[in-house]
Amino acid sequence: MSFTKVCTLDDVWEGEMAPFTVNGHELLLVCGEGGEIKAFQGICPHQDIALSEGKFDGKKVICRAHLWQFDAITGKGINPDDCALAEYPVRVDGEDVLVSTEGVEPLFAHT
Repeated sequence: MSFTKVCTLDDVWEGEMAPFTVNGHELLLVCGEGGEIKAFQGICPHQDIALSEGKFDGKKVICRAHLWQFDAITGKGINPDDCALAEYPVRVDGEDVLVSTEGVEPLFAHT
C-alpha cells in the first residue's frame, strides 16, 4: 500500500476539517476530539455535495444540503443510519499526514 503526502499536522487542527484531492479522489480530512486524523470521501453519498461546505463539530460531519450526519471516527451514518463514508488509510510520519487511496471507492446511498 503506497501513501501520498496530503498535508502537515499544522494544516488540520483538532476540531477542524479540510478538503484535499489525492490521486483523483476528493477527500475530507477531519481531526476529531483527541487529535486523531481521519480521511473520508469528500463528497456526501446522498447527492454529490462537497462535505467541506458543511459543518464539523469535532464528533460529526454534517452535510450542508440535507443535514446528513456522519460519525467522524467511523464514517458511519448517524442520520440517516443506513449509509456511510468510505474511509481512507491515514499515516502520520513526523509532521506529515499521508493517505492511501489504493482500493478505496466512494460510497453512495439511497436518494
